[in-house]
This record gives sequence, C-alpha cells and structure tokens, in this order.
Amino acid sequence: MEMHQVKYFLAVCEHRNFTQAAHAAHVSQPALTAAIKKLEDELGGPVFLRDRAGCALTPLGELVRPRLQRIHDEAAATLGDAVRHVRLDRIPIRIGLFETVGGHVLARRIAHFQTENPNIEIELIYRRSDAALEALREGLLDVVIAPNHAFSSEIYRAVSLLHEQYQVVFAKGHRFEAMDAVPLKEMAKETYLDRPNCEMREELLALCKESGIEIYASYRSNRENWLLLLAAEGVGVAILPDSCVPTSVTGITARPLTEPHVSRELVALRFRKQPDRPEIQALVRALQN
Repeated sequence: MEMHQVKYFLAVCEHRNFTQAAHAAHVSQPALTAAIKKLEDELGGPVFLRDRAGCALTPLGELVRPRLQRIHDEAAATLGDAVRHVRLDRIPIRIGLFETVGGHVLARRIAHFQTENPNIEIELIYRRSDAALEALREGLLDVVIAPNHAFSSEIYRAVSLLHEQYQVVFAKGHRFEAMDAVPLKEMAKETYLDRPNCEMREELLALCKESGIEIYASYRSNRENWLLLLAAEGVGVAILPDSCVPTSVTGITARPLTEPHVSRELVALRFRKQPDRPEIQALVRALQN
C-alpha cells in the first residue's frame, strides 16, 4: 500500500465522486481509478460502490477508512515533527491565502505576532481556493485565510478575522477624489478594471443589473497589482476590498463604495482532523486583533 493510494481513497470518501476527487487531488481520473483498483486488489475486495449518483463505501471501505485516516494523519504529523527538529526547534507556520486576499490589513498583525514570537517562522503561500483547501487537508498548510463562504463546519474550523469594505480605486486627480464616497451608479460613467476571480464580482454585477447600471470592463486581471498599476495610469477604476488597497502607492487613491455598501468577511480556516497546535491558536488570536 502506498501513500498516494491512501490520499486518493480519502479524497473519494470526502467527495463521494471519483471525478470531483480526482480534481481535488490534482490527478487524472484514470490515475485515481487505477490507484483505487490496486488498493482494492491489495485489500481483497471493493471499497466503493459506484452508481450514477456517485459512490458509497462498502462495509470493507467503512472498516478500513478510520485506519487509513490515521495513517494519513500520522504521516503528516511525522513530517511536521521532522521539519521542526531539522530547524533546531524553530516552529514553522505555513499560512495559505486565497488569491483574492490582500495583505495590507493583515501584514501588520502577522508582523506583530512574529515579533512577539521570534522562534516562529512564518511562510505565506498564495494558492487557488481549491489548491489551498487541499493543502490544508493534507497538512501542508497550517491555516488558510479566505473570504467567508459556506465552508463545511464538519471539515473546517472557521474563525472570523475581520470585515472589510469595498473601495473604488482610481488615479489621483480623478473626479472621485472630490467625493467622500462613490455611489455604485457613478461606475456607469467610468471604464471598469475587472478582477474575474473576485468572489464578490457576481454580487456586484447583479447589483448593477438590478439598478439598471451598465459597466464596461476594458481590462481584466486576476492580480490586483496590475489593476492598481492601470488605475494609477488613469485608464480606468477598480473595485477592491480594503486588504487589497495599499496606503502608499504613488498615483492612486480610493473612496468607499456606497449606495449600496459592499463588504466581506475574512476567516481563518483550520482542518478539524489536524491537531490544533497552541502556536496556531495564538496566531489566529493575533490575526483577530
């Protein structure tokens, strides 16, 4: 039995679907199916019953699942212990961030935490949402900072960190600079710099449609640094959350989006099946302050 077979088995247990499990494990479905078949041959019988609705564990699958879960968890814990030993008792914390989470609010809190805990090494890793969650479940990340969605409370512990408003970002000297806030309807008169991977994008577009507002996106990028550079050049305006709006970038300024206000919540996610280490608890508390 090999570790990748255990990983694929647990992925199918979680998703109850071979296609979705293969996608989550970043492997082709034939490769996942072959690994499961090899595992079944080694165990002496089928572990899943497959039908059009997905798949379910057989009695044999139910029997071996907790044992294989323990094998997986022990391997992840062993790796973590080895890393800490090699680094001479320095404690690494690996923080995953969804691509749409900016650092301009959280960086100060992370820096303060590390200053108060000099034996802790912080690693910040940006990932796509699905890759970040997979890495968290695999024990490759200790905590993930993400915009709040309907995360399964059976799989993750979610702790609220902050609520942030959305801002309209534009070049200095723009007409918005004379306003205290920018009503959404004013966006109809501007060239919009679009961020397709923003989780609030569909809500913004729906609000525009409900209000009869048409906005034209002449530029699109999944990286806010490009949108900020383009805004500074005066080619358009962007809508970004507080954490993605820097306070010291030459050439741009921002005003709150209003009528309506749009906001989101950032949360810290931990995998329930991983040991809740005290240094991770302390980090999450620091991120809340």
